[in-house]
Amino acid sequence: MRGDVETFLEYLVKVKKCSRNTVAAYRNDLSQLTTYLEQGKERGMPDSQNDLLKAYLLNLREKKYSMATMARKIAAAKSFFRFMIDSGKMKSNPTEHLISPQVSRHKLKILSPAEYQALLEQPAKLSTPEARRDVVMIELLYVTGLRVSELVSLNVKDIDLERNCLYCAHAGGGREVPFGYRVGQLLGRFIGNDRLDLLFNKEEALFLNLRGKRLTRQGFWQILKNYAARAGLDEKVTPQTLRHSFAMHKLQSGTDLRSLQQLLGHVYVSSTKIYEQSGFGMR
Repeated sequence: MRGDVETFLEYLVKVKKCSRNTVAAYRNDLSQLTTYLEQGKERGMPDSQNDLLKAYLLNLREKKYSMATMARKIAAAKSFFRFMIDSGKMKSNPTEHLISPQVSRHKLKILSPAEYQALLEQPAKLSTPEARRDVVMIELLYVTGLRVSELVSLNVKDIDLERNCLYCAHAGGGREVPFGYRVGQLLGRFIGNDRLDLLFNKEEALFLNLRGKRLTRQGFWQILKNYAARAGLDEKVTPQTLRHSFAMHKLQSGTDLRSLQQLLGHVYVSSTKIYEQSGFGMR
């Protein structure tokens, strides 16, 4: 089975064009599954893969994995066995009737266009270099859906103003994310002018603090919290709120789930499906 897993991972790279991070996640989950199946047969457990997989699910529960982690591992198994069927290496799918754990979700906080404008007005009405920086950061989060850790990790060289996109590096790989003409203009002015007001040394970071160093994740959280309070949105706005708003807007404008998965940098499409669930509409 391990050889088949390697073939599947190679398929993900060459055919599906999955990122290294995605492939690494599949490798980890399928390696755990393979080890369990091998050890199960050595212990004289049932030969039926259906029964072994049910036992594997029970084993995950006994190890007290979260429901989200269990759902991800089962999704990896289902993807692998579908590949085995499609490639003709198996005739029946042992995961066909395997039920994934139901993951309960809290209702996502989404900003309406009016709420977003109220938030953006707070730094926009100020004239300091840091306020102009904050406008760019908030706008960039809202139109790209980046994680806050990805935002503060950006370097100047990651911005492609000719193509209006950025390269977002992350563990095991990276992805390109478009940001549109208007935000491209904002970034161009920021890099060419406003960022220089905060630059003291040869710092490669795109967004700098008042000491001329890379702005931290915690620093941006505090900045956003202050603006949200001024806009009367203090209990509603976090960096994740802007990411959720981006995702919902994309789905509502017709972006398909797989494309949204790539934009958000989700390893599994199951993580992206939360935006399709009912009750997550705009407020």
